[in-house]
Amino acid sequence: MIVMGGIVGAGIFINPYVVAQRVHTPLLILGVWMAGGVVAILGAFIYAELASRMPEVGGQYAYLRAAFHPVVGFLYGWALLLVIEAGGMAAVTVTFAKYLLELTGWQTTERSIVIITLAALTVVNCLGVKLGSRVQSVLMVLKIGAIAILIGAGLFHVEDPYPVLVPIMEQKPSLDLITALGAAMVPVLFAFGGWQTANFVAAEVKDPAKNLSRALVIGVAGVIVLYVGVNFVCVRALGPQGLAATSVPATAVMRIALGDSGARLIALGITVSTLGFLSQSILTAPRVYFAMARDGLFFQSVAKVTERTHVPVVAIILQSVWTLVVALSGRYEQILNYVVSMDFIFFGLTGATLFVFRRREGPALKKGYRVPGHPFTTALFIMVCWLVVANTVYKYPMNSLLGMAILLLGVPAYAFWAGRQKAQSEKY
Repeated sequence: MIVMGGIVGAGIFINPYVVAQRVHTPLLILGVWMAGGVVAILGAFIYAELASRMPEVGGQYAYLRAAFHPVVGFLYGWALLLVIEAGGMAAVTVTFAKYLLELTGWQTTERSIVIITLAALTVVNCLGVKLGSRVQSVLMVLKIGAIAILIGAGLFHVEDPYPVLVPIMEQKPSLDLITALGAAMVPVLFAFGGWQTANFVAAEVKDPAKNLSRALVIGVAGVIVLYVGVNFVCVRALGPQGLAATSVPATAVMRIALGDSGARLIALGITVSTLGFLSQSILTAPRVYFAMARDGLFFQSVAKVTERTHVPVVAIILQSVWTLVVALSGRYEQILNYVVSMDFIFFGLTGATLFVFRRREGPALKKGYRVPGHPFTTALFIMVCWLVVANTVYKYPMNSLLGMAILLLGVPAYAFWAGRQKAQSEKY
């Protein structure tokens, strides 16, 4: 549930129309989503082996720190707090507030809903990882139910469906087609991102070497089935042109299938989905800041845990407060522009850690989960990550430069905390 909850947010209900604007036949649209699923499952294989090797709190932070240098791990945590989680969570919180007000008709402001939502989920996750994971599981089951209803309605309640198998391509293979496919992959890979967050809580999972690696592969495979199913019914109900013309494809499909009641039902599903994503983010990401602080590379208070539940309360509150600041400032849309390039820089680097760990391992065969097809599958995943970063820099140079500037500001921050830690160790 944590793996799937980190992936499934509002994107699957919205992003299909973006893909349909960039490739224009049913098979190409579905093919792009399947290709995104392949990349996601390759990433899940890599993170499953890393979880088996190093079932430590902080996940990616711990792998980057151990494989390369503590500064690389610190820069990941820095970008995660300031950009990746803050931008994503702020945007999703505002989306939740909009849908909730639309559904209920409450006479209150989006700002009030944002504050109450973040506060409530923060309290739940401060009360313990068991309670937080139970809430996450309930919300994820509801999300799966909403997607299942959407797929069922699109399959059985749409009259005169669009033929999904033809045409295969609207033009002959060309450079333009290749670039269009590359552009279509960006929102797909963004929608599939999030499997890595389950590794943040590795130290709090029973037998993580076995259970977390299994959860990663099964969870990502389950999301692939859900995502391809949603896109199949979107194309079947709306056709490529109709899909490209609507920014709310899930609502459009449900309105065709079940009328206005169907549209309201899927709006409720999207509301629950966004809430589940927020719950998962608050449950997992603060473990990275906790690990940084425990290593002496962040405020020491962030490394404190409660005696009864062993939860990093300060880390959880820190992330929620910063998310609230970003959401209320209205700057989250700008920060979201940096998220893809930042995320995939560290995806690629994390994939590369596997080569480092395998080389250090030597000829001895380590027990535990092993990536199928390594080194070829691992290299393919890393190559795709670098291509996504290059494409983002090429298409959005100013946003990418601002994101890089925020990342590089982490270098003097690391130097400050590392120097402080060294001085304290010499003192004692």
